[in-house]
Amino acid sequence: MKYSIKSTDNELIHGCRQSNRLAQKCLYERFFGKMFGIAMRYTTNQEEALDILNNSFLKVFTSLDKYEDNNNLAGWIAKIVFNTAIDFVRRNTKYRQVMDFNVENDSPVSNDSMDNLQVEDLYRLIQKLPAASRTVFNLYVIDGYKHKDISEMLEISVGTTVNDCRAICL
Repeated sequence: MKYSIKSTDNELIHGCRQSNRLAQKCLYERFFGKMFGIAMRYTTNQEEALDILNNSFLKVFTSLDKYEDNNNLAGWIAKIVFNTAIDFVRRNTKYRQVMDFNVENDSPVSNDSMDNLQVEDLYRLIQKLPAASRTVFNLYVIDGYKHKDISEMLEISVGTTVNDCRAICL
């Protein structure tokens, strides 16, 4: 079978499961943009994001046999990219531990100035944050995780996640 970017997800999955290089290339190209965006949210530069993306797709290709066809291939790949990015952050980021005995419950972030930013502007600003703060911000504000979940994911205290968000969002 000849694979192309126009091949269906099922056709590409079938080809990738048979280690067909063209099918792998087409699958990578189909999802590159969206997945690269996920990786960029957790890195400071394109090189790191590409490293995460390439590691992610290696995982995708080696574990496609575990993928159950539920018509959500993009979501399944995104979860792999997200988890690979979090692993990258854990390995490469030092968090300052904060003890905060007055930790508040999660509350929604409301900032009128964010409504006026274009997506590209927001990504540029996020990239300028220190790695630890950027990760917590992305997980809380963009991905919608609770501070308790973030602290478990990153293996840091809840107080650290809350204080990072306070420092950025206020």
